Amino acid sequence: MNSRTIPDAHRATWRQSVHDGWVLARGASPASRGGATFRVWAPNARRVDLVIGDRRHPLVPREAGLFESAVPGVRAGDDYAYSLDGDPPLPDPVSRWQPYGVFGRSRIVNPFEYPWRDADWRGMAMADYVIYEMHVGSFTHAGTFDSAREHLAPLAELGVTAVELMPVAQFPGTRNWGYDGVHLYAPQNSYGGPEGLRRFVDAAHAAGLAVIMDVVYNHIGP
Repeated sequence: MNSRTIPDAHRATWRQSVHDGWVLARGASPASRGGATFRVWAPNARRVDLVIGDRRHPLVPREAGLFESAVPGVRAGDDYAYSLDGDPPLPDPVSRWQPYGVFGRSRIVNPFEYPWRDADWRGMAMADYVIYEMHVGSFTHAGTFDSAREHLAPLAELGVTAVELMPVAQFPGTRNWGYDGVHLYAPQNSYGGPEGLRRFVDAAHAAGLAVIMDVVYNHIGP
């Protein structure tokens, strides 16, 4: 995937992400001027349709099993799914948010909308890391990113300098160790989803705490 395969209306988002050092080239990418580009790898499918509400939009087959299209009239917050060869809709494997769980429809997220307040955060040397491992689902009674961030200041006072989150990629159910995550780019919906995770990281940096993500890439759940 390179910038030449990106529709003109969506290159601004691509360039911003590349400027930040990394780009999630697949999934749903909303454009600043409206609409979104959808890309999914489905090498065994003959046809892939984007499903939004009761509408279906055929995606264009590209090389190496990739399907993509720029679709007007959609925006961040809209729910979508993919239908392969006319079968029932499935969630996006590169979804950024699964508000209805691992089997439900995905939701379009604009990763550039959040108003970050941590511009002064510069990280710290590894030698200064004093790590606290946190299970978001059991750290507080509510078991959410927002409830956990209310307790960051006491951790810093204790001498902790970094919080390591046990895996938060979307998994089945509402509480879990996280090691059978399914959607590797979608923070767990019952914990607060992507916005909750952003608020948590923002608050951690404000408290002088680094955030480490525990991730599992060698297997997935259902």
